[in-house]
Amino acid sequence: MVKLAAMNPSSARLGLVMLADRLAVAAIHRERVETFTIDAENPAAALRAELDARGLRTRTVAIGLARSAVTVKQIELPAIAGETDEMVRFELERHLPTTTDDPAFDYIPLPVEAEPDPTAMGGRRVLICAADRRLVDAALRVADEAKLRPVSITVAAHDLLTLVDPDRSERVAWLHRTGDNVDLLLLQGASLVFSRTFHAFDDATLVAETRRSLAGARWRDCHAVWVSGDNAAAGSLAELGAPVTEPRWTARAQQRRGAATSLGGAQELALATAMGRGVRPLDLIPTTIKPRRLTHGEWLTAGALAATILLTLSALLLPGYMESRRLTRLNREIARIDPEVRAAERVVRDLDRKRQLLTTVDKIGSSAIRPLPLLRELTDIIPADAWLTYVAFDAKGVELTGQAGAASTLIPLLENSPRLERVEFASPVTRGRDREQFRIRASWESPGTEAVAAAAPPPPAALAPPPPAVTSPAPSARPGGSRAGSADPIDELPTRGGLPGRAPR
Repeated sequence: MVKLAAMNPSSARLGLVMLADRLAVAAIHRERVETFTIDAENPAAALRAELDARGLRTRTVAIGLARSAVTVKQIELPAIAGETDEMVRFELERHLPTTTDDPAFDYIPLPVEAEPDPTAMGGRRVLICAADRRLVDAALRVADEAKLRPVSITVAAHDLLTLVDPDRSERVAWLHRTGDNVDLLLLQGASLVFSRTFHAFDDATLVAETRRSLAGARWRDCHAVWVSGDNAAAGSLAELGAPVTEPRWTARAQQRRGAATSLGGAQELALATAMGRGVRPLDLIPTTIKPRRLTHGEWLTAGALAATILLTLSALLLPGYMESRRLTRLNREIARIDPEVRAAERVVRDLDRKRQLLTTVDKIGSSAIRPLPLLRELTDIIPADAWLTYVAFDAKGVELTGQAGAASTLIPLLENSPRLERVEFASPVTRGRDREQFRIRASWESPGTEAVAAAAPPPPAALAPPPPAVTSPAPSARPGGSRAGSADPIDELPTRGGLPGRAPR
C-alpha cells in the first residue's frame, strides 16, 4: 500500500469511532482516504502502531461514540427566564437512565417546524445528548495513549449529516446499518430532530421501529427515507409511504467514499467523523480541553470589528494609493513627452544664443563710431591745398593732423560741419617751406552725439603722437596714416584732401 507520508509529510485528518468491540478509523490526506478497524486488547497501542505502519502523520483526532452508548432525548424547558445551560442541567437528572454526579452533555435547540403545534404557547424544546463521564474519560485515555489530541467527542451517527445536502423543506428518516444495529436519524431540513438505535434482525422489525420513532418525534409521516451502511437495501421500508433512496451525498462525500480503501457501515461513520469541521453539534468534549470556537454573536462582533479595521485602513491607505496611481500616470506621461521637451529646450537655447548674437550686433552697430561718413564730409569741406596726415576718433570728438596753406581757414570750415563743434587748434601751428602744419581738435555736435557716438567705448589711454612735420612733401607721395574708430590707423589721405580713389580738387 502506498503510504501517505511518502507523498507529502503534511498532517492527515483522523476520525475514530469507538464501537462496543472495536475501533473504526478513517484517515483523509488530500485525495487519499484510508479506512481500517482496530480489534485488540490494547486499542491505543494498536492504533499507534497502525498509524506508524501506514505512514499516517497526524496530531489530532475527532472521536465518535456509538449511538447506543449515549442518551439522546427531546425535552421541553420551562418558559421562565434564566440560563439555558442551568435549566438543561436541572432537567437532565429526570431523563438520564442512570444517576451520575457530573454527566457530559450538550444540547441544540429544535427547529420550530419540529413542534407539534407551532402556535402553542409553552417553553423551549431542545435536543439533549448526554453520556457517562467514564465513557468520555475512556475515549480521552485512548487518544492520549495513542499520542493524539482530541478535538471533539460526538455521536458518530450524528456526524453523518456532514456527508449529505438535504432539502430544507423535507422531513427525512435516515437509517444507517452497522452490523445488526441500526442508527435512525430524523432530519428537519439540515437540522437533527431526534435519533435512536435499535437491533433489526428482519425487515418487519425495521419498519416497526421506524414507525415508533416517528411517533416519538410526533411526526405523522416523512417525505423521504434514506438507507445506508451495511446491507443497505429498501426491503419492506416502502410500507412507510415515502420513497426509499440512497442519501443525497454531497460531491465531496461521493469523492471521499469512492477513494476509501474499504467502506462498511462502521467505516462510513468514521469517515463522517473525520470530515466534520468547525463547531460540531452535541459535542461532549470537556470544556477544559475543548478548542476555542467563536459563537454566532462573537462571529458577528469579530466581523464588525474586521469591517471597521478594513474601512479605517482603506480610509488611510486609499488616498495614498490613488496619489501613487496618479503620480505613476504623470511619470509615464512625462517619460512620453520628455524627448519632445528636450528638443524644444534645444530650440529655445539656440534661439537664445542667436538672440544674444543679434543683440550684440545691434549694439555694436548702434554704439560704434562710424568713420566713413565723417571722412566723406571732411573730403568735401577741406580745401584742395590741405592734407590730412593723421585722423583719430574717440567718444569725445576727433583729432586732425595735417598740412595746409593757411591752417586758420580750416577752423570755420569745420565749425560749419553738422557733426562737429568747438573746433580749435590742439597745438600751435608750425610753418614749413610753403605750408603750415596743424593739429586740430573738435568735439562731436551735441544733437548728433547719440546718432554718431552713443555708447561709444572709452577713449584710448593715450593718443599716438603726430608724426614729425614734413617740410616739403612730394606731390606724388602718400604721407602718414590716419586712425578711425578706436584709434586704429587708416590709410594715408590724398594730399589734396580727398579720399583714396577720388581726383583732387
